[in-house]
Amino acid sequence: MDSRPSHVETQPELTWVSQAWRLALCLVYSSVVWSSVAEMEWHDYRHFFFIELAFGALAFVLVGFRRRAPVPVAVAVAGLSAFSGVASGPGTLAAVSVATRRDYREVLLVGSANVVATQVWLTIAPIEDQEYLVTTLVNLAVNIGVMGWGLYIGSRRELLWSLRARAERAELEQELRVAQARSTERARIAREMHDVLAHRISQVSMQAGALAFRDDLEAPRLREGLGQIQGQANDALHELRDVLGVLREDDEGPATARPQPTYDDIAALVAEARSLGLGIDYSDDVDPTHPVPAATGRTVYRIVQEGITNVRKHAPGSRLAITSSGDQRAGITVRLSNPLSTRGTSAPGAGLGLIGLRERTGLRGGRLEQSAENDTFVLEAWLPWSA
Repeated sequence: MDSRPSHVETQPELTWVSQAWRLALCLVYSSVVWSSVAEMEWHDYRHFFFIELAFGALAFVLVGFRRRAPVPVAVAVAGLSAFSGVASGPGTLAAVSVATRRDYREVLLVGSANVVATQVWLTIAPIEDQEYLVTTLVNLAVNIGVMGWGLYIGSRRELLWSLRARAERAELEQELRVAQARSTERARIAREMHDVLAHRISQVSMQAGALAFRDDLEAPRLREGLGQIQGQANDALHELRDVLGVLREDDEGPATARPQPTYDDIAALVAEARSLGLGIDYSDDVDPTHPVPAATGRTVYRIVQEGITNVRKHAPGSRLAITSSGDQRAGITVRLSNPLSTRGTSAPGAGLGLIGLRERTGLRGGRLEQSAENDTFVLEAWLPWSA
């Protein structure tokens, strides 16, 4: 719930134009009130005529400072209006200004002062055929109306302030949501780019390193090796295009991306790695009676792909064991293990692959753990069936 704003926050700026029309209304109000006795005072009570003008002028000066000291100014002007009908206009403006603050103690104080001051002026002013009961009731009604009007203006100002504050907060929250969405999308793109390119580039690096190491290859074998490198580079370009196509899947243009990998594509991924010389033992014990959901299968595929990439980078020549098991009730568990090795390739690595996999797995409601068991590196993940 929003806290109540201070009157300083809700008050509109007081420009010379707004000050001028307020004083003009005060002058009209004072003229209406004083006109009932001005002529009689001029003829029979001239000293009182000039007292009313002097006190009224002073009230018009004081009311200009109502925002600096609202209650003192309102009480002072009310005191002047007890002896001057000309001061009734400034007294009304000062009272309304206090009421807009919506402090009911101040409203009661200033309202009572105005009622008493008006009643004093009605008593001493030369008004003919005056019925005190009627004038007293009118006095009460007018002052209640004036203070009520001020309370309404204050309430409306607070409402407008609250609406502006909510609009500003909503705009700020929208900017934060947009920034968060951009950050999330950048992280998503980074994960996809890493998963796709790291695997292919590690293959290119491994094959290029093998060719650089061999200086006894004949021309046909060298051309064959370079052709394989070219094929891997082309595959990397195709898969990069696929990723970009998925990231722009909301475009109205023609589709350019091939279908994203699923669980059924893991066998082909393993076969490809074997064909390039990597030793892999693959065991698939997932319930074959129900197809693995696409999102879950794609995550498992990326985990296996990252495991193969890591073996090439950090444990070349080691044998990789991959097992996957699960069903609709238990979810899917995939486990990759390979002997630890002190030999690594020159292929650079930033360590972002496992971080990205952990984020990807967490987004699917699963978990990813890595450990070293008896000189064996183990990467194990669990995912719910319907991630």
